Amino acid sequence: MGLHKSRNVVFKLSAFFALDAFAGGLIVQSMIAYWFHVKFGVDTGILGSIFFGANILAGISSLLAVKLAEKIGLINTMVFTHIPSNILLILVPLMPTLPLAIGILLLRFSISQMDVPTRQSYTMAVVDPDERSAASGVTAIARSVGASISPALTGLFFGIPALLSVPFFLCGGLKIVYDLLLWREFRMVKPPEEK
Repeated sequence: MGLHKSRNVVFKLSAFFALDAFAGGLIVQSMIAYWFHVKFGVDTGILGSIFFGANILAGISSLLAVKLAEKIGLINTMVFTHIPSNILLILVPLMPTLPLAIGILLLRFSISQMDVPTRQSYTMAVVDPDERSAASGVTAIARSVGASISPALTGLFFGIPALLSVPFFLCGGLKIVYDLLLWREFRMVKPPEEK
């Protein structure tokens, strides 16, 4: 697969990224929109506005990740922004009113994507230059496989009214497990620019 010296690191990262993608697939935006519609009766126009704002905030969070990573490092940026983001995700279905649920969701999106550019940068930094394409391919496939399985599970939960909010809890909980495992395994594996 084009990997040699970094094979173990790439496979370990791929396993963690697959877990993260599986968790993320439990509550993709279309499913959050459906949840808001069922739980609060939100119409499509308002849903569009919510996700317009959410995606703008997510884009800004990706840009802010660069400066934060320069200060605290790539792995720390990935983990220390991702854990609060997922705590906020778990809180969304616990909100008693629509404005509170929207507020928590938007707050979550304001930090939710800080792990994306740092994850990519970290992966490329800890492998040899001639392995970067292969590492990118392997980790992308792992994420795709992880994300492809979980939406079907959410569909089952959404089919049972009492379990409507379970995907939020599962997604947030599994992503926090991913963050803790990633930090435990890789906090000492520094990219060259952080040494």
